[in-house]
Formats: sequence, C-alpha cells, structure tokens
Amino acid sequence: MKDLDARKQSILEAVVLEYVEGAEPVGSELLVSKYELGVKSATVRNELAEMSELGYLEQPHTSAGRIPSDLGYRYYVDRLLLERDVEAQTKQNVRSVAAEGDALQSMLSETARVLSRFTQLLSVAAIARNEGTVVRSALVSALGPIQALLVLVLSNGHVVNRVIEVPVGLTLQDIGKANEGLAGALAGTSLGALAKTKPPASGSNLPYDKLQATLWTSLRSMARELTRGRLVVEGEEFIFTKPEFQRDVGAISDLFQNLLGGSEIYDALSPTGEFGAQVVKIGKENRSHHLHQFSLVRSSFFVGDREAGVIALIGPTRMQYDRSIPLVNFTARALSESLTKFFG
Repeated sequence: MKDLDARKQSILEAVVLEYVEGAEPVGSELLVSKYELGVKSATVRNELAEMSELGYLEQPHTSAGRIPSDLGYRYYVDRLLLERDVEAQTKQNVRSVAAEGDALQSMLSETARVLSRFTQLLSVAAIARNEGTVVRSALVSALGPIQALLVLVLSNGHVVNRVIEVPVGLTLQDIGKANEGLAGALAGTSLGALAKTKPPASGSNLPYDKLQATLWTSLRSMARELTRGRLVVEGEEFIFTKPEFQRDVGAISDLFQNLLGGSEIYDALSPTGEFGAQVVKIGKENRSHHLHQFSLVRSSFFVGDREAGVIALIGPTRMQYDRSIPLVNFTARALSESLTKFFG
C-alpha cells in the first residue's frame, strides 16, 4: 500500500467521512467548502484523480464525484482512523447485558441484539469450534412417562438441552443411577472425545439399559453438533435500510439467506487464536465473494485464556469504523469478563 502525502491523506479522510455520512459520491467543491484543505477546487480535483489512479478512490460515473475503494477504506482504518471512545451509557448497557443469562447462548443473543440496535448493523456472534471444550456436567431429569430432559453444561459456558424418549417402566431410581454414571464418566471429558465415544453395549431389554443407550447416543450427537460451532445473528432488518442495498433488496435478501444458511459467515469469523485479537475485513478482503459488498469488524472473547468465540458487526463498506471498532472491542472484553467470572 503506497504512502500518501499529508494533503492526500486529508482529502482521503474527508471523502471517507462525507461518504459514510451521506452515501453519495463526493466532489471537490464540497470538500473545499467544508474542509480547510488550504488549496483550490482545481487542485483537489487533481488530487482526487491521482488517488483514483492509485486505487484509493472510485468514480461511479464519469461526471460523478468520488467514493472510497476497499483500499481507500483500508488506508483510512490503518493510518488515519481516530477511534471514538464508547459512550458511558453504551458501556453500561453492554456490561449489563453481557452479565445477564446463565448460558453462553442466551448471553450472546442479548448482547448481539443490543450491539445491533446501537449501530444499526448486523451483529453476529460465533461460538468457537473447539473439540477441546470440556464437559462440566450432564444431567437427565424426567419430564413424563416416556420423555426426559438431557442437559449438557460446558466449560465455555454453553448449555445444551435435548428432550429424549425414555423406555416405559423407567423409575426415579433408574434416573438417579444414570446421573451418577454420567457424573463419573463425563467429568473432564472433551467434546472431541465424547463425539467418538461408543455407546455401552448391552443386549438387555431392561429400562435402565435402554436409557443408557439412548443417553450416550444423544450425547455423542450433541458433541458432534457443538464441535461444528454455532452462530447467533441479530439485526438483519438494518441491512435493508442502507441506501446502497435498497437498489436491489431481493438480491440482498437472497444473499443473506445463503450466507446464514451455510458456513460462510462462520468461516469469516473463524477464531484467531490470539488473546484479544481484533480484525477488520473490508469488501473484497473477505474470502467469500458473497461478502464482497460488506465490511466485517470482529473481536474474540474468552473464558480465562481459552477462546470461547467471536463477536462481530457486519455492514456496508461505508461503515462508521471509528465507532464500530471500539464498540466491538469493548463488547468482547465485557463478554470475556462475564464468562470468566461465571465459568472460568
């Protein structure tokens, strides 16, 4: 990425700020009238043309002004951005929501909802794929004559429930014995190991033995699902309010259905493995071509020193990076503090 001199940097920053605010191509006359650039309109036009040739700006139409390119946004984020401090009330709201909930899934859902509302962007949280996540406890409780609830609690705070069918004739003593067996067999077991565990072999038709087979089959299935990771998504409706996406709402709707139905967003949020790692992907920097119209700001959250997942904002490349980046980073820290307190 070529260095820009001070004048070009000032003009590029002004173009980014104006386009983020108004979603309209920016002309030299507007820049000269609104910013103290110290040069005339003709000079600014020449500078805009040079930065277009260098790839930092684009001109949608021959007679139109300029808009930032992906490279222009990247230069702005890396070298010109002055991050805003997160407002005190916003910090309080995020901390409050991040501290609520007795399970990772519910905590992330509420946090993503608040983050989306504050920014008017799509908020996504990904629970890390981690075969090394340890089972803290498992419990089965009767719901009726032929149903029971199986609850799995993990070391990263995730809690999974599944209703299972149980054999007729099962007693409360059988349930208690099964829970004793689960406590002894699962304590400290990783999801990866659980997913590969073979159900106990038994040719018996006794209700307890049938329950054992059902429990272990269900536990293996839950472990396999959990090692694939999960997404929490909030704020899809905000994407359709952005001017650049209103030209073809149907296409954007189809695009999001494809993204959310597959693994592309999860892969884009894939954990970094670095404590407190924060990443900004702009437009075509995203691996998936379906995300080339979007920017993604993500930050990892942790339970102790173990990465539990990623919180992110997704919006148009015309994003308020100075607000989005510090807010995502603060939210990740708040989640890490709460999860470590509860489950660390």
